Formats: sequence, structure tokens, C-alpha cells
Amino acid sequence: MAAASTTASSSSNSAEQDALKALTFQRLHPRTYLERFLAENIRPDGRDFDEWRDVSLNVGSISTADGSALVRLGSTTVVCGVKAEIAEPELDRPQEGFLVPNLDLPAICSPKFKPGPPTDEAQVLSDRLNEVLVSSGVVSTSSLCIEPGKAAWVLYVDATCINYDGNAFDATLLAMVAALKNTTLPKATYNEETKRTICSRKVREPLQIGRLPTSFSFGIFDGTHLLADPTSFEEPLLDTTISVVIDESGGLTSVMQLGLGVVGADDVLNKCIDAAKECWRKTRKGVYGTS
Repeated sequence: MAAASTTASSSSNSAEQDALKALTFQRLHPRTYLERFLAENIRPDGRDFDEWRDVSLNVGSISTADGSALVRLGSTTVVCGVKAEIAEPELDRPQEGFLVPNLDLPAICSPKFKPGPPTDEAQVLSDRLNEVLVSSGVVSTSSLCIEPGKAAWVLYVDATCINYDGNAFDATLLAMVAALKNTTLPKATYNEETKRTICSRKVREPLQIGRLPTSFSFGIFDGTHLLADPTSFEEPLLDTTISVVIDESGGLTSVMQLGLGVVGADDVLNKCIDAAKECWRKTRKGVYGTS
């Protein structure tokens, strides 16, 4: 009995030492660590090259917001809230409101981010998210107009990453679109005599939602490996990142590339687009629900 207990304890200590050695090697030589896994046609988290992490989505969890959503993409977790205010439209666009998306990557979500002003990565991601939301027509800014030249809605779409494990762009776009789809606004009317906008306390109306884009991001490592849904460990080692955006009918909305890497002589963009559409058909087609 004692011998069996000693053997089990010895095996446990040996396993812990091996795990510690692997973790130390990963931190000291991350590129070599990844190369050794890819040489065996598997990734450090056990996924195949073209395998996507599971995604879950919940809406309406923030009662103080006009719309909200919580998205988990693997271990990456993003919460998004929409807050509406009334402002005067711009002079050159009197019949349009405003859509203001923003992503925050606080120090609490990952050791790679430090306290202080927004990081360059957060600002770049916010710009990319704004580009997709505007180009895909999720919400028409003209539908946010209350009275031309007098009053319009401003929608602040604020997302915060509370746990970062890579591919924040895909997770945040899901959260923002789901939060907008969940948003309702009080019925507003502009009084010409008083020059004020009156909002109903009882009647709320849903946003007029256009397309529902979903993003699928890929990373290219060492010019030879195409990795779907990269993790936070893989991202700093990638040559380039390609994001393919698909709408609710499976149509291609946009393709964005950061970096100059290519994979062999194949047509990488077509490969990414085909893989994105396949993932959309299999797992993401109903991610936003039917209502």
C-alpha cells in the first residue's frame, strides 16, 4: 500500500516537473516551441490547423445599457454595451446619426497589457471594427436621425475584453453586432416650438438592423502554415493576419490583411474565404439567433 502511494507520488512529481520544463521552454523559446508542434501537424492547444474554438453568445446581461452582449471565443471573453445619447447632426450630414465603436484592452485581461491610456493594438482594432460596421451596414446612420439637422442618436458601442487569449477582433465584432441587435431606443420626437427632443418613458423601439457580419481570422506562420483562430501565444509569432467577414446570408463582406506574409504559391485569400464560409455554414450560421 505504502509502495503504491510512493509510486503515485513520484509519478505526480515527475509530471509536474515535465510540465514546468515545457512551460519554461515555451517562454524562453516560443518560436521553436511552436515549430515543434506544427512539425507534428498539431497546435499547442491540441487543435488542428483549420480548427476553430467554440463560441458562445449571451445578450441583455447589462441592465443599465440600451443593448448588450457577452461573447466567449475559446478563453477570449468580450463584453459589449450600447449607450445612446442625442446630439445635433453634422452640418454636411443633417440626416445621419452617429455610430461610435470602441474596444478596451485593460491590464486585467492579460499580462501583455499595462495600465494607462489605450494601447496601439486597441486603437487599431477599434478602427478596424468601425470600418467593418460601417462598410457592412449593420446599422444605417440615416435610421438614427430624429429630426434632420436638429437631432439624431449617437450610439456608443463600447466593448471591453475581460479575458484575452487571442483573436479579439472576431470576438469583439460578434459582441458588438449582437449588442446592436439587442438594442432598443425610446421613441423620440422633436418639438419645433421648444427646440427640444422628447423621449418616451414607456415606448421603446428596436434598432433597424441591416446585415449581420461575422469575422473569421487566420494567421500565417513562417510562410508555410495557415492557422485558423490564432491564440494569444501564436499571434506575436505570425507573419500576417487575414480576417474574412461573412454576412448573415453567407456572402463575402470584406477581407483585411495585416502584414506581408504569404503561404507557398497557393492562393491564400481564396483558401481563407472558403474556410471561413465552411465554418460559417457549420457553426456560426445561427450565432445571432433568428429574432
